[in-house]
Amino acid sequence: MQPPANVLQHIARHIDLEPAEEKCFLDMLSPRSLKARELLLDEGEVCRHSAFVTRGCLRGYTIDQNGYEHVLQFAPPNWWIADMYSLITQKPGTLIIEALEDSEVLLLSKTDQEQLYRDVPQFERFFRIITENSLVTNRQRVLDNLSLTASQRYEAFCHRYPTLIDTLPQKQIAAYIGVTPEFFSKMKAGLKK
Repeated sequence: MQPPANVLQHIARHIDLEPAEEKCFLDMLSPRSLKARELLLDEGEVCRHSAFVTRGCLRGYTIDQNGYEHVLQFAPPNWWIADMYSLITQKPGTLIIEALEDSEVLLLSKTDQEQLYRDVPQFERFFRIITENSLVTNRQRVLDNLSLTASQRYEAFCHRYPTLIDTLPQKQIAAYIGVTPEFFSKMKAGLKK
């Protein structure tokens, strides 16, 4: 399977590559198909790949001791997803990554990513930008969860994931903004008035 051009378009937003460098990168990617509800990564596993979503949607979430799911991230097409703690430290992680629908991803192993840094040094810049953006987003999310109301957190969700507003089940959005599905349904009805 030839990787879709959108991964190269995504990278071109941050760095310029020669055709040989593009080929080097593409040769390191492993395509994988996931069925809806199939796990890419389970809690307690070591994350060995970053995944670029080409079709479908994935979510990264944890489950607390009371059995409640807390969605940390969605990954629609053209987004990267990984358990960054586990990927960087190579220790077992706590993030579960699941396909919300039939999905296609391109996997880049940590080993290949390190090799890519040596073979095409511009990729250090690319992944630094991706990591910095992720760090800023996660910090803002923590601040939002501490200081914003549920309706303001929903507004922030709509801004961050505009393509998912009408496609995700309400319980997934509720788990992302940190409320019960029942509260989310009432809140959303109140916002429409």
